[in-house]
Amino acid sequence: MSGHVAVFAFPFGTHAAPLLAVIRRLATSSPSTHFSFFSTQQSNSSIFSVDKQNMNIMQPNIKAYDVSDGVPEGHVLSGNPQERIELFMKSARESLEKAMEVAVSETGRRVSCLVSDAFFWFACEMAEEIGVDWLPFWTAGPNSLAAHVYTDLIRETFGVGGMVRREDETMSLIQGMSKIRTCDLPEGVLFGNTESFFSIMLHKMGKALPRAAAVFINSFEELDLGITEDLKSKFRKFLNIGPFNLISKPPPVADTHGCITWLDKQKLASVAYVSFGSVATPPPHELVALAEALETSEIPFIWSLKDNSKVQLPHGFLDRTSSQGLVVPWSPQSEVLAHGAVGVFVTHCGWNSLLESIAGGVPMICRPFFGDQRLNGCMIEDVWEVGLKVEDGVFTKHGVVSSLNKILSQVEGKKMRENIRALEQLAKKAIGSNGSSINNFIALSNLMLNTKM
Repeated sequence: MSGHVAVFAFPFGTHAAPLLAVIRRLATSSPSTHFSFFSTQQSNSSIFSVDKQNMNIMQPNIKAYDVSDGVPEGHVLSGNPQERIELFMKSARESLEKAMEVAVSETGRRVSCLVSDAFFWFACEMAEEIGVDWLPFWTAGPNSLAAHVYTDLIRETFGVGGMVRREDETMSLIQGMSKIRTCDLPEGVLFGNTESFFSIMLHKMGKALPRAAAVFINSFEELDLGITEDLKSKFRKFLNIGPFNLISKPPPVADTHGCITWLDKQKLASVAYVSFGSVATPPPHELVALAEALETSEIPFIWSLKDNSKVQLPHGFLDRTSSQGLVVPWSPQSEVLAHGAVGVFVTHCGWNSLLESIAGGVPMICRPFFGDQRLNGCMIEDVWEVGLKVEDGVFTKHGVVSSLNKILSQVEGKKMRENIRALEQLAKKAIGSNGSSINNFIALSNLMLNTKM
């Protein structure tokens, strides 16, 4: 009997889609293995509908199963996004166990391996109970992963919450993190509510991960050799198998707002591309400062901005800048960043955006909001030297104009462009023949499919 891999996807943010991308690659390389993919109905319908839009045929050895979103019948949600996560996670173990039983019954195959988003720390116990390997997937970068694995050591060294002794101390106690300051760590490690549901979940995850057969992430070893070497010593196996955006480029999407056509008319490396992902939006006064900076600088720009945020822009801004730039509700980001006309990316520093910027060879101006974003911003400015953080963590007109000029017109910007293009070449080498990410993917496949090297 061939294998049956159970896959637990985290149904919020940009977690489920990259995990499905890995599973597709594995399903193609092992057509006799069955993959049961578990997530909420909303998440599954969203990520699997992309197949229908692009006329792709779903691989026959992958089947999606819907699990409960945990929202009790008749419950009125408060609007706080954390509430949905809490309700889902509180019921997740029970609903995943039930759904897994259904999949085993339908396929007639017992589960041979359990793959999950790393957030499901309890999947470690579930795998141990049924006697199979647990292979967790971390969707962000290695530095934020290390912050959660080393949380106890960090708290013992620096204190916690209001008791933190040195807010600007660097993290030299962890290999590869000597330029990271304590205040740039994700919320819940030292600062913020360390007793919140989310903080406790991440803390439990950090403790469970060393028990996994392997931890795999969407990155490439050469991006951060120091932290990679350290995490290899913490885990049984630590496998960088990305960047996914270079390995399996998503099918082209309709450029409904004409971004690429507009870019074709611009000069090489002259355009500022502005986008803050699907979750974050700067507060109104920062949107005003950013708009004023773009207008004053006269730099051509594409700004991906949700329609409901346009009311925050300065009066007349859209009319006055109609020949200078495009303000669109959505843009094909990876294609935009790969276009030669784009010279700088104003970003929230989410991990996927960072990898897309590396793939396009585009330096960044970073305005982090939460989670791993401040940490990514530090790596961008202080370690890789491929961009700048905004002054004091917020947009000001003067700060944005200064950063745009540095990157687009000054020697520093030329150096950043050279640095990020060097990273781009390392990424391409990692996914090439006999590259580190390709070899790590083979190792992951062997583990998951229970084959021996």
